Amino acid sequence: MGTIEFNQLLVNNTEFLRPFAITLTRDNETAKDLLQETMYRALANKDKYNVGTNIKAWLYTIMRNIFINNYRRKAKQNTIFDNTANDFLLDHNQSAVANKAEITLGVKDIQAAVHHLPHIFRNPFMLYFEGYKYHEIAEMLHEPLGTIKSRIHFARKLLKEQITRF
Repeated sequence: MGTIEFNQLLVNNTEFLRPFAITLTRDNETAKDLLQETMYRALANKDKYNVGTNIKAWLYTIMRNIFINNYRRKAKQNTIFDNTANDFLLDHNQSAVANKAEITLGVKDIQAAVHHLPHIFRNPFMLYFEGYKYHEIAEMLHEPLGTIKSRIHFARKLLKEQITRF
């Protein structure tokens, strides 16, 4: 198929694509952009069109794929520019969520549960809770590193059993 014949075929099927573009985008201007991008891609990939293939289905597929790719790209980016002097990128989806665990469980209940831990588990756990690294705790308590890790693990496990979550 020659270039002129292919171009004529595209022009003849442009009117069928407009309603589909409007259905996808729900905006007249965006639909025009989508239609233009579809025509551009069809012309750029003319060699991939097999003669005898349904041209409408081929163009619909190109348009649908462009729309999906644009939608995914926008969903990934979903950031806005702040026009302040520093031009920060702000994440549009940031939101603060109240920590319901603190509301449900009183601090006194947590402290009581930690206090009831056996001494052998409580000391390494409290040091870890204060921010010390495993190897620092092992040096302070003169214990092997693996022992400290297992004691902290068991302390967490015991605390989970003692504190019931709602």
